[in-house]
Amino acid sequence: MLKPVGPLQLVEQSGARIKHLTPEQLSQWESAWQRLLTESPRGRRRQRWRHFLLWLVLRYTGCRLGEALQIRDEEDIDFYRNEIRLPNLKRKGKTEHRWVPAPSKVFTEIARFWAEYPDMRGATFTDTEGGAFRRYCREMFRKTGEEAGIPKEMSHPHVLRHSRAIELLRAGIPVTAVQQLLGHAYLSTTAIYLRLSGQEVKEILRAKGLL
Repeated sequence: MLKPVGPLQLVEQSGARIKHLTPEQLSQWESAWQRLLTESPRGRRRQRWRHFLLWLVLRYTGCRLGEALQIRDEEDIDFYRNEIRLPNLKRKGKTEHRWVPAPSKVFTEIARFWAEYPDMRGATFTDTEGGAFRRYCREMFRKTGEEAGIPKEMSHPHVLRHSRAIELLRAGIPVTAVQQLLGHAYLSTTAIYLRLSGQEVKEILRAKGLL
């Protein structure tokens, strides 16, 4: 098992503690998934691969678990533009969608999965009857997270959403763009991630040539 990468990073806003992972922790977690697939027996490989694809979508789009489970493969995945269409949950009285770009490796992995399991086209992210796929994903997240040195309480799907939000903001992506990518109805929801230390503020200003 790999050792955790440094202390857990927490963002504080109005007394709230937002759990998120560092880029190093996310990279180690992704590597743990790759090792699991390489070592998986044939009988378990397909289901574990599906959970890895789910992890990739959550990690690189910052979407909610419920949104990812509503992805309709052949309608919502655009391999030409490298974008995934996601429903905006928690919108009262209306159904909206947003297109979210993701790294090409996400789409390459989906294509590889379909090449090996063509019968899964159209059902890659669909939950099984009774919600077994959704429930079991949490177990697989904990298993691979443990292998990567991620504490149990940090290997939750929603931590990936927090991690992506903070990653985007720290990369200088405008908060309004992050709001759109995450599907937040209100900018104030996205702004909760904006609490930065004084040193981080200085680093951003230097990078932008303002100091």
